[in-house]
Amino acid sequence: MSEAERQTAPIRVLVVDDHDLFRTGLAALLASQPDIEVVAQASGGRTGVRLADELRPDVVLMDLRMPDLGGPDATRQILALHPGTRVLVLTVASDTADVESALEAGATGFMAKDTPIDSVVVAVRAAAQGVAWLSPRAAELVLGRVRQRSVEHEQEPGSLDQLSARELDVLRLIARGMENAEIAEALNISPRTAKNHVSNILAKLGLPGRVQAAIYAVRRGLD
Repeated sequence: MSEAERQTAPIRVLVVDDHDLFRTGLAALLASQPDIEVVAQASGGRTGVRLADELRPDVVLMDLRMPDLGGPDATRQILALHPGTRVLVLTVASDTADVESALEAGATGFMAKDTPIDSVVVAVRAAAQGVAWLSPRAAELVLGRVRQRSVEHEQEPGSLDQLSARELDVLRLIARGMENAEIAEALNISPRTAKNHVSNILAKLGLPGRVQAAIYAVRRGLD
C-alpha cells in the first residue's frame, strides 16, 4: 500500500470486550464514522489476540478486565506479535494499578468506559497516528505515580535543568505525539540519535516511558 493509500484508507479497529451490549454499541458507533472500519469484535482476551493476529487491525479497543485473559496480558501478546498495533485500554473505573498495568503492557492509551463517544473517536484517530491518549483521570494517576517515584528516588520533580538544549527540543516533540522517526526528521538528526535522546530524557527525569514524558512536558508548558 502506498503512502497516499495509507492516508486515505479507513482506520481498521478491533473491539475486545466481554460485555456484549457495550461492545456491540461501541462498535456500531465507531463504524458510523466515515474514516473508521470495525473489522471484528471479540468477547474475550484470547479471541482478541487471535483476531488481532489474523486481521492486523490498526487499533484495538481492549477491555481491561475479562475472565479468560485480562486486557494487559492480551495487549502484551498482541504487541509481541505485531508491535505496530496500537492498543487503547477501556475500563469501568481507573486506579493507579489499572493505569500502570495497561501502560506497562504497552498500551497507547487508557480511557474510562463512560468517555463520550466523540472523545473515543478522537482517541482512535490519535492512536492510529501513533499519538498517546490518556483520559484526564488516568493522566492524573500517572502524574501522581511519577511524583511518588521522584520522592522515592529522592529526585527533584520537574528538574528540567538536567536536560541539554537538544534534549529539551526532543521532549517538546514527544509532547506533540511525534515518534522517533518524526523527531529525527524535524531536528535533522538520525533516528538512532533521536532514540538515544529519548532514552536519556527518560533516564534523567526518572520517567518509565514516553507517554509519561509527554504528560510531564505538557504540564510544564513544553508543548
